[in-house]
Amino acid sequence: MHVFLQQLVDGLTWGALYGAFALSIVLVYRASGIVNFAQGEMAMFAAFFAWQFHQWGAPLYVAILGAMAVAFLMGAVTERVLIRPLAGSPNHMPLVIITLGLMLVLNSAAGWIWGVQSREFPSTMSGPVVTLGAVAVSRQSLVIVGAVVVVAALLFLLFQRTRVGLAMRAAAGNPDSAELLGIPVGRMLMIGWGLAAAIGALAASLAAPQLFLQPNMLVASLIYAFAAAVLGGLDSPIGALVGGLCVGVAENLAGTYIEWIGHDFKQAVALVLILGVLLFRPEGLFGARKVARV
Repeated sequence: MHVFLQQLVDGLTWGALYGAFALSIVLVYRASGIVNFAQGEMAMFAAFFAWQFHQWGAPLYVAILGAMAVAFLMGAVTERVLIRPLAGSPNHMPLVIITLGLMLVLNSAAGWIWGVQSREFPSTMSGPVVTLGAVAVSRQSLVIVGAVVVVAALLFLLFQRTRVGLAMRAAAGNPDSAELLGIPVGRMLMIGWGLAAAIGALAASLAAPQLFLQPNMLVASLIYAFAAAVLGGLDSPIGALVGGLCVGVAENLAGTYIEWIGHDFKQAVALVLILGVLLFRPEGLFGARKVARV
């Protein structure tokens, strides 16, 4: 039972991170109707900025906030320069190819600027582990879970209680009607991409102490994040968070209790979840069911 509880808590911690990454994927999908395959590289690039700001003498929390601001601008510029010129096309394949190209560019640029060797990223909170009964939890894990909860609460308030958030929802849900109502749809979509990039930057900065900072550090995490987004529903922010927790717990327990999976084959759990959801419930657990007339 002790091992089960420990793996459960560790899975929830990583699941919170997967949920944050999945949330950034969902925000872009709701805004533009595409999956941004460069989401992980944008987050990784922003984490390098956080590390660089800290190296220049900024306190760690200030460095992370600065990296989130840089990521927000990066996301907004990406939407305005690369995505919007092709946004009216009925075929989304060119947009998908653009995001794949951006992924490769950012990965190579990070290696060119900062090198490909792993760098140690400082923890946001150090100190001895916190013991909760028979379960040990690191202080960094508590920060991760707390940060994700705060982000989720702030996004809920933004989308449900502010005019900007309501305008973003209208622009994403029905851009033509939003235009007729005087909502600046282009600006709202830019903000959506910027928010997604900022959330990804925060998640990458919180994951970097465990993963070590290097250009490919988020490859595995983004596979789990895509699984979480698909499981929860690509158009559901709540589903992204719930899906992240489910994926985190599932891959941790599978790696512990299924001998032939172990630690090295845990990514197969994410792929099985993606395949299963696409086959039996394509809209995900919380996604809206779409009806098409044929």
